[in-house]
Amino acid sequence: MKRAFDIIFSFIGMIVISPVLIPATLAAWLQDFHSPFYFSVRVGKGGKTFNMVKLRSMKVNADSSGVFSTTSNDPRITPIGKLIRKFKLDELPQGWHVLNGDMSFVGPRPQVPFGVDDYTEKEKGLLKARPGITDFSSIVFADESEILKDSKDPDHDYDLLIRPWKSRLGLFYIDKQSLLLDIFLMVLTLVGIASREKALKGVVYALRKLKADPELIRVCQRLEPLQPHTPPA
Repeated sequence: MKRAFDIIFSFIGMIVISPVLIPATLAAWLQDFHSPFYFSVRVGKGGKTFNMVKLRSMKVNADSSGVFSTTSNDPRITPIGKLIRKFKLDELPQGWHVLNGDMSFVGPRPQVPFGVDDYTEKEKGLLKARPGITDFSSIVFADESEILKDSKDPDHDYDLLIRPWKSRLGLFYIDKQSLLLDIFLMVLTLVGIASREKALKGVVYALRKLKADPELIRVCQRLEPLQPHTPPA
C-alpha cells in the first residue's frame, strides 16, 4: 500500500510541482551558469547507496570544505539558494527518487555514508525503511541551520544536539508507520511552511496519540534550547 501510494502521488506530484520547479531550476542555473542540481551519495534501505539529487542552493563544490552540516549564515549558500532553502524547493527533485524506489515520501532522512558509519547498533535500525523526503524530524528540526548558526564545528554540534533526537524520531516512525500517519506528516510538512508553531503542535499531538516517550515529546515542543545528548543505544 505504501509503495503504491508513493508511485501514484510522486508521478502526480512531479507534474503538479513542475510550474514551480522549472523556474526555480532556471534561477539556480542563471546565478552562476553551473548545473542547478546537486548530487550527493546517501545511504538508503538496507545500506544501499544512491546519488540523491537536490536543487543546488550552495556554491559549486561547496562540499569540498569537508563540512556537511549547514548553518543559516553559511557563506557557501548563494543568494538564490537562501530563497530555495526558505521554501524547501531544494527537496522537490527528490520526487524522482520516490518514483524509482530509492526513497519514500515519508521516512527517516537519508544520511551520508560517513554518518551511517558512526551509527550505534540501535541507529542501524533506521536502515530498515526507505529514507523519506519528510518525517517527524524534518518538521521538528526544520530550523536546523538556525540551531547551528553560531557553531564553530557544525558537524560536531549536529551530532550532539540534533542527531540524538532525529534518530529517536526516525526509529519511532518506523515502529508506528502507517499510511494515515504518512498523510498526516505530509500535510504537517506543508503547514510548517506557513506556520511552524502549528506544525509543531501537530507533531506533538501525533506523538501523544502514539504514546511516545515523554522526554521525546518534550524536546519536540521546542520550547527550550537543545542540550547535548547521546544517540540511541
